[in-house]
Amino acid sequence: MTQQTPQIPSTEPELSGVRNFRDVGGLPTVDGRRLRHGRLFRSGHLAHATEQDAAFLATLGLHTIFDFRNAADQRLEGPDVDLPGVRNVNIPLTDPADGAEFWKMVRDGDINQLRSVLSDGRGADRMARSYRTIIRERTAEHSRVLHALAEDSVPALMHCAAGKDRAGLSIAVSLLAVGVEREAIEADYLKSNDPHRRYKMHRSDTSAAGLNAEIVELLNPLFDARASYLHAAFDTIEETWGSTDRYLTEGLGLTEETRERLKDRLVEDAA
Repeated sequence: MTQQTPQIPSTEPELSGVRNFRDVGGLPTVDGRRLRHGRLFRSGHLAHATEQDAAFLATLGLHTIFDFRNAADQRLEGPDVDLPGVRNVNIPLTDPADGAEFWKMVRDGDINQLRSVLSDGRGADRMARSYRTIIRERTAEHSRVLHALAEDSVPALMHCAAGKDRAGLSIAVSLLAVGVEREAIEADYLKSNDPHRRYKMHRSDTSAAGLNAEIVELLNPLFDARASYLHAAFDTIEETWGSTDRYLTEGLGLTEETRERLKDRLVEDAA
């Protein structure tokens, strides 16, 4: 497939129709190296990308776009824009908010419905549980992504709907596999809270009452990237496999050779 030579932007762009876009290049690894720029990107969905957004994305030399949305997401938001010469791979992951019916309640439910599901920490608990579930039950999907990156899929962009949960975990797992420091993984994950990146709350009732202070507070756990969610994922790795290395080898089936190929593609050479 024909690809353009990647053009690494000197400053991070703010795309009009794509939220939460960034290059994860530059993050430090535990052996003193850094992730290469222009190799691994993350974002929210590309369904609403403008012509200008698509033109910018086309300059990145992308080989593969990994879309972790499910069918309900795609019906709601639409398919990604088509970028010539780029392979699109859809690998649905568990929706942290349990899919279309839940999101219908988020958009249309009254205050009593929202309280019954999300109050008293239940929204945050729901999100943390979903992170644990993705780590435990989606090893085949994460293994597929990592093997693809090791073989031929770089430069790659990973996204889901908001670009913070399913894509955030898939990026985190990829970074663990090449030895990025956990503190750096967390710092990148939390960037999804930046105002220009954050996924917007949408309610059918657009009046002040439809998105009042209590409703915003109830919904915030669903739209936040919280360190506690990522910690739940990391804790699940330790509890289930005993260590990150065993998770990568036994859970995801990565050989030492595959991990070295990943590092060759994603990590700068030692000085």
